Amino acid sequence: MSAPPSARWLRLIRPQDIVWLLLFAVLGATSPSREAWEMGLLAALATVQIVEPKVPAAASPRGRILWIVLKLALGYLLIGYTGGLVSRYFPVLLLPVVSAATTFGVVGTLLFVLLAGGSYLSFLLFLDWTRYEIGPSEIGELALRITFLAMVGNLANTLAEDLRVQSEQNRRTAVQLAEANRQLREAEEAVRRSDRLAALGQLSAGLAHELRNPLGTIKASAEILERQVSAENEVAREMAGFIGSEVDRTNSLVTRFLQFARPLQVRLETADLVQVLDRAVSLVEREAPRVSIYRNYSPEIAPFPLDAELMERVFYNLLLNAAQATPEGGAVTVKTRAGGGTAEVAVIDRGCGIEPGLLDSIFNPFFTTKPDGVGLGLAIVAKIVDEHGGKITVESEPGKGSVFRVLLPMARSGARGSGVPEPAA
Repeated sequence: MSAPPSARWLRLIRPQDIVWLLLFAVLGATSPSREAWEMGLLAALATVQIVEPKVPAAASPRGRILWIVLKLALGYLLIGYTGGLVSRYFPVLLLPVVSAATTFGVVGTLLFVLLAGGSYLSFLLFLDWTRYEIGPSEIGELALRITFLAMVGNLANTLAEDLRVQSEQNRRTAVQLAEANRQLREAEEAVRRSDRLAALGQLSAGLAHELRNPLGTIKASAEILERQVSAENEVAREMAGFIGSEVDRTNSLVTRFLQFARPLQVRLETADLVQVLDRAVSLVEREAPRVSIYRNYSPEIAPFPLDAELMERVFYNLLLNAAQATPEGGAVTVKTRAGGGTAEVAVIDRGCGIEPGLLDSIFNPFFTTKPDGVGLGLAIVAKIVDEHGGKITVESEPGKGSVFRVLLPMARSGARGSGVPEPAA
């Protein structure tokens, strides 16, 4: 529900506006003549001074120059109408000078001081030199007034410059704090994910070991049963076969639990990222021939230390997920680029996308949206990338596809583990 126009206007009124109105009202009230032209010029100058901060176009350099020139023109007319050199309104020239000083640098301030001073001295051209004579004291007074304009302008510029420097420092500090806060949140999320992985890994390892023995007993019993029943009892033989196949499937799942629970042991060796990606692409092309995979590799990425076997498994999982999410005849793109000492690999698909509410959970263990999925593939992918000192992110929009980005440091002093783990998924 929008606020009424009166409320919006009230929000535009600042305390400074009331002060300006009072000050200009005092100027008008103390005028000896109070002529209509004089009052009108005072009102116009007051309006410009109050309205200027509220006009968005005045914020641009060109807009500020126009408003300052407008104030200078109105001040010039007011001084000229009320006596020229002897006008009581000479100080209104400070308005454009101070406005310029708070907006521009030293050069801009000096230019407007010269312009204001020159406009004031131009009233000398309108004097009747047959009736007036300017002596040394009058010249000194004029020089004093122009010098006073320059002094006020320079002081205002100094204060404004200090304020601009402080504002820029505050802006940079705010940007640095925002970046530090973002990195802190990412680090906290990585720690929480690592803790969850460790806890679930221990649980999975214990559960898997406890299941292995009864599964072996069930498998052996099913095989004995299948051999013992008569050939005529097809139903019993079929049931024994079902038991054996389901045990095999469960045993495969237990094996994956153990792979997830086993600590990763990374072996860093200098490897070519392109070759790692090509091997992963070839595997996915054989498994999902209905989808085309396009390669867009950056030539700037030289070989760098990584565990080629583990990273091949990472890219295989990401590419296979992208292919499975892409409709038949669609395309998946794998793109690389380098920057800031980091190699970035992006896997891009135009598939069904991921719901926004699920993006924070897709790297959690046992989270899956696939009917027959286990939810360990992306969890292990994230684990491998973390162990390489890298980062994995995802951007997705339902109905438009997803982009998984893997960022790997290209220069490292060592790994976070050693040895070779089992395949990730």
